[in-house]
Amino acid sequence: MSLLAIFGIALALAMDAFAVAIVAGSRLERLTFRPVFRLSFHFGLWQALMTLLGWAAGSQIDELIRAYDHWVAFGLLCIVGGRMIYESIRRDEKDRPRKDPTRKWTMVMLSVATSIDALAVGLSMALLQVNIWRAALIIGLVASGMTIIGMAFGREAGSRFGRWMEITGGLVLIGIGVNILVEHLGA
Repeated sequence: MSLLAIFGIALALAMDAFAVAIVAGSRLERLTFRPVFRLSFHFGLWQALMTLLGWAAGSQIDELIRAYDHWVAFGLLCIVGGRMIYESIRRDEKDRPRKDPTRKWTMVMLSVATSIDALAVGLSMALLQVNIWRAALIIGLVASGMTIIGMAFGREAGSRFGRWMEITGGLVLIGIGVNILVEHLGA
């Protein structure tokens, strides 16, 4: 597989991370190094690790993963998106503390949800005998870079649109989950 093809796959895999990063950036009070590093590091790491895990698993567990991966991603994204919508509606803008989505279980759920598709890509790469270390590195770095760009964009939009950006962000996360589910059930 060519380097250009791997880069194209990495960009496609990073689109979920990019969309989620926009939402995460909109929820932060200030966009500082720590939350940007945390989210970009974890998204990149999980994308790379899931690619490696998929490759290591090979075709032996392909049927097991394919049977429920879309449900896991759907559930995680709906939980996080639903919580965002609930929290944005629950309190007034002045009284509402903003939760940092780059911490604790929220970050873990988002990292897993945005990287499940990398597991399937890793399985495919095992069948194609791709140099997995190079591919996983490229996939991880692209996901990290797209996360940084998404957070910067989200912070800018979030400062202008506040609560509506959070509601929209929650709906986007749920929409991504529904899209994943529809793609897999319709295929």
